[in-house]
Amino acid sequence: MRTPIDLHVERCPDGYLKNREDWNESLAWKMASEWHGLNFNEAHLPVLHFIRDYHAEHQITPDVREATHFLIENGLDKKEAKKYLFKLFPNGYMQQAIQLAGMRRPTAWCVG
Repeated sequence: MRTPIDLHVERCPDGYLKNREDWNESLAWKMASEWHGLNFNEAHLPVLHFIRDYHAEHQITPDVREATHFLIENGLDKKEAKKYLFKLFPNGYMQQAIQLAGMRRPTAWCVG
């Protein structure tokens, strides 16, 4: 289990924000520092903003298919987009990207 750093925001025991409105890019950078081995950089931010914008528009957190489609719309082919997401978030889109975008923990994890 990761050792949480004091971020001065309310989070659940798994590290997800309890209030999405507490999120900002600076907080994402601080949260990313908890993920040992994650080379967080500017390339992560468009995906995080996509997640937040998608949620604001649809009132639901986008799954990996929507994130892949976002990357395809921005110039990658489908295979490249999936590889790129895994490169950005090696511990998984739903675990790392969703958390770093300030979304709440998904209530239903796909485990099949």
